[in-house]
Parts: sequence; C-alpha cells; structure tokens
Amino acid sequence: MIPVAKPELGEEEIALVAETIRSGWITQGPRVAEFEKAFAGRVGAAHAVAVSNCTTALHLALVASGIGPGDEVIAPPHSFIATANPILYCGARPVFVDIDPETLNMDPRLIPAAITGRTKAIIVVDQVGRPADMAAISAAVRGRGVTIIEDAACATGSVYRGKPVGDNTYSPLVCFSFHPRKVISTGDGGMITTPDADLAARLRLLRQQGMSVNDLERHQSKTVVSEIYPILGYNYRLTDVQAAIGLCQLRRLDAILARRRAIAAHYDRMLAGTPGVRLFAEPADCRWNQQTYLIRLEGSGAARRDTFMQRLLEEGIATRRGIMSIHREASYVERFGPQSFPQSERASDECVCLPLYTQMADADIDRVSAAVRRHAPRP
Repeated sequence: MIPVAKPELGEEEIALVAETIRSGWITQGPRVAEFEKAFAGRVGAAHAVAVSNCTTALHLALVASGIGPGDEVIAPPHSFIATANPILYCGARPVFVDIDPETLNMDPRLIPAAITGRTKAIIVVDQVGRPADMAAISAAVRGRGVTIIEDAACATGSVYRGKPVGDNTYSPLVCFSFHPRKVISTGDGGMITTPDADLAARLRLLRQQGMSVNDLERHQSKTVVSEIYPILGYNYRLTDVQAAIGLCQLRRLDAILARRRAIAAHYDRMLAGTPGVRLFAEPADCRWNQQTYLIRLEGSGAARRDTFMQRLLEEGIATRRGIMSIHREASYVERFGPQSFPQSERASDECVCLPLYTQMADADIDRVSAAVRRHAPRP
C-alpha cells in the first residue's frame, strides 16, 4: 500500500524526546520556549506562541482580536472545517467568500461585497500550502477596520513575494499546524506568529487558563509565587515532548521541502498531458512547499471522482478527496440554511489528493502516475 501521507520521523526525534523525558519536564516548559524561538527565527517573526493545534490557534487569534457574538468573520468555504468552526466558538457568524479556481484560494475580487458594518475579521487560508494573494486581500480590506488572520496551517516553509509565510507582513496573526499530514509535525500542535509583544503576551495568557505566571516561571522562581487569573483562558498548551519533535523537524525543514518539491516536479512530468487531468502550477510570486499534491479531474463530478479513487485503492494506492466545501456540511446547513459557492463546490467534487511524502521512491511516483493515467475519467 502506498499511503497518501507519512510523517518523516527518525532517530534524532527519538533521542531528543528521550532526553526531554529524562529531564523530568514534559509539559509546556523550556523545550516549548526553545521551539517558539526557533520557529519565529525561521519565518522571520518577532514572536511565536505554541499551542495544541491549529484549530486552537485560530480560536485564540479570534479571541485576542476581540471577536464575539454579533460579529461577522469572512472566510473561504473551500477549506477544512476547522477554519470556520472557531468563528462559531466565538459566537460570531462566518461569511463565506468563494475561491479562484486557478489557485483554490479566496478570490480577492469578491471580498469588498462581503464586508458589512459587522465585519471584524477575515480568515485567509493558504490552501494546501500555496500562499494566498495576501497583497490583494490586504488592499481589499484596507481602511475597513478588518483584522486579517492568516490560516497558514499547511504553509510552513512556503514563501510569498520573497518572504516566508508567517513573517506578519500582511497579517498580525498567522496560524500554523503541525498535524502529521503537514510538512513538519509534532504529532499534533500549532503555532501563532505575531509582531506585537502585547498580543503575544495575551495569547500566552489565553492558552494557559488565563494564568498570570506559568509553570516554568514558578518553577524557576526563588520566592513563592501565587498566580492569579485575570482573564478567562483555555487549556491550549503544547507539551515539551511535542516541542522536542518539532525542533528536530525544523532542523530538517530545508531537506524536507526540497524532497517534496522534487516529488511534485516528478508528478508534473509524468502526468502532463493526461486527458481530463488538470495540474496546479506554482505562481511566479510564490515558492510552494507542496504540502499536498492535488490534481483536478475536470468535469468529473463527485461520483466519477469517487470511482477513480476506488480504482486506485484497489491497486494499493491511497488517495483523499479534494478540499471540502464547509457550507455543504450538515452543521452549517442547519445553522445558516443552503448556500451556494459554485467554484468551491466544483473544486471539491473534482479534486483528488495523491500520495506525497518524503520517503516515496521514484518507483512509487511512477506507479501512482501510471494508475492515474489508466483510470482518470475522460472528459
């Protein structure tokens, strides 16, 4: 079986995790602080705040931005449901804006019409690691009092206009994921980058129950410290064991990116010209981390897409459907009624994720490509 994804973990991670366990400090502590500093340095951010996953990162970003009941937050419907759920956690309403079919990212031209007097924020997704058009999106909301939150869950290592995603050029809050299907993983985990020291401090309060003094600070203190809880917080901490894995992953990031891009280029060569199969090109102003290799079975529809995926599975090749359309899920239909976003819906029904992980051999890529050419629905 060729899986759709596989995290790259090795002896370095095992050794540092063992060292961390032996240290006696396995909750949020010195390793987390080290990981935050290393990640901030890698993406060019002033501050990085580690959390338990990207969903909690997005939730804290919204809470720290003051989002609450009655507010509206713009988001793309074409994303994993975790992009929109935190908006509901805050009691706010998600207002969806359709995507550009060329990029699968939010179409900046549609944003101004979605802004109302209740719009307080916009969540911009770098879908499958491909950076969104942040310059155009920033221009679309400029002067409207709208906070830009970047959902960069998939975009660790991607570059937009010469700068790493996460450097906060266009957004004061950029959120990352370290789920096993992402480019680097901590088992699960997340990170928020921000240029604002006060905002970083607030995020640190929020992630640990609103506790004024964290465990590490109390442990290191030479006097008795009694913490207070000035705000309502959450238990969204990352552990030192996870941070140890993240540190090792971050050290190998350049090699991981190079291999992923090489695999994607191999697929591009093998699948170019396949009838009915559309490939996604890298934009001139981006460097894409190739978090996921997507193909589009143009005109196929969901039923023919699923038949294609089943045929590959029968040959021992795992795939996944393309990105979901959140507005079609029951929990959103029940709340907001039927909504239509045609570009998102067509992309959801026609796109397929092919296997991509650093340990893939060239023969595996050839095998997958041959199966795609055999079974792709003809237009």
